[in-house]
Amino acid sequence: MIKDDEFQRISVFMKQRYGIDLSQKKVIVNGRLENYIKRGGWHSFDEFMNAVEHDGTGNQEKMLVNFLTTNHTYFMREFEHFDFFRSEVLPWLKQKEAARKDLRIWCGAASSGEEPYMIAMVLAEFFGMEKSQWDTKVLATDISTKVLQKALAGVYTAEQLKSVPPQWKKRFFRSVAGGTQYQVTPELKQEVIFRQFNLMDPFPFRKKMHTIFLRNVMIYFDEKTKRELVQKVYDTLEPGGYFFIGTTETIDRNSTPFQIIQPSIFRK
Repeated sequence: MIKDDEFQRISVFMKQRYGIDLSQKKVIVNGRLENYIKRGGWHSFDEFMNAVEHDGTGNQEKMLVNFLTTNHTYFMREFEHFDFFRSEVLPWLKQKEAARKDLRIWCGAASSGEEPYMIAMVLAEFFGMEKSQWDTKVLATDISTKVLQKALAGVYTAEQLKSVPPQWKKRFFRSVAGGTQYQVTPELKQEVIFRQFNLMDPFPFRKKMHTIFLRNVMIYFDEKTKRELVQKVYDTLEPGGYFFIGTTETIDRNSTPFQIIQPSIFRK
């Protein structure tokens, strides 16, 4: 069982490096790491953390992050956002960017890929025959390399796709493994660029974004970290750009420069 000082050490490490607040999650931290630590031959959580901090390859730190960040997501999650994206955001962008035909859309908590692929499907459907004239690639980032590998593979079970409309399933997925699984088509896959990225790092974008999806990730951050992150997002958006957060998440209305369109949809 993890000791208080060991838990404190891991908690501080994750907060300083990744902004993730685990201070109330001792049982979870213990449950997720205990077996890995035993299998790896470390005799204590402290011994494991020594290995994390002295591992030049960064592999142990990656493992720690993969274990401690949950990635619960599914297709069509909070679908009202995609409806709004299609009916309000994209018509505005189509007009605004008619000359350049360059859309910059970032999904900052990509998890195992369902959300960025959903965004790409909405884009493909919205632009239709004109799509080839537009750059509609979606940048999708996550802190966890483990889920990004899954996202890149783009293979999902029939159960995971059950809420996807049949015409989308037919158009964007191919049946594999004797029909028990589905793989994203190469055409859809090339519309999403997956990268590992820590939201606590400076944002590396040369051009400002038109739309940022950062859904269901701020639940891991304390108020100060959240405020700083929201300000970074604001600074990264084009004037008039949209920002989506999870429907159960909140932003302090008094401290944000954003205009509130709906409880989880904001505009610069």
